[in-house]
Amino acid sequence: MRFGFREFIFLVVLLAVPAVSLFYVFQPRNREIRQALDEMQVKQARLDRLDEVTSKIEDIGLAILEGRESIGFIEAKLPSEKDVEGILEEVWAITSVKTNDSKPAALYRELPLEMMVEGDFDGFYQFLLQLENLPRITRVHKLRLQRTSSNTRFNQQKTTPGSMKADFTLSIYFESADESAG
Repeated sequence: MRFGFREFIFLVVLLAVPAVSLFYVFQPRNREIRQALDEMQVKQARLDRLDEVTSKIEDIGLAILEGRESIGFIEAKLPSEKDVEGILEEVWAITSVKTNDSKPAALYRELPLEMMVEGDFDGFYQFLLQLENLPRITRVHKLRLQRTSSNTRFNQQKTTPGSMKADFTLSIYFESADESAG
């Protein structure tokens, strides 16, 4: 066999076909495959997160149901407007009260009571416990406790240890007559 110019050209073309196909066919295809694999991994991660969230949907439904039951329980504690007087009498029996006008608040009304109590801290704590045990919804806010000093040079009055003065606002919540009728 003779190796001439034709054979040399044939050998060059024969070697060039795989080299050209590597650059123009295989490398772009490999890039597309890697890109597709990356996209599949991202989508698989999203599917895994979706599975995790959907597995909690039953728990979310249960939480919503419990929340609605809690709202019903709290609404049952809201007295009607005519029952507010009874609550005021219960609170009044414990301390002195200055009432303000009631204010609308969402689907109920709020009656803020500015209160000032003086005495020993244990008695005030008992008052808060009794207030907490009332069958209706109340809220204590703007609470300012102040220890009353014993025998200062301005106040020659002797006070017992643990004496205090409390200024706070007690809010009572109730259904207004026009909202409970609707």
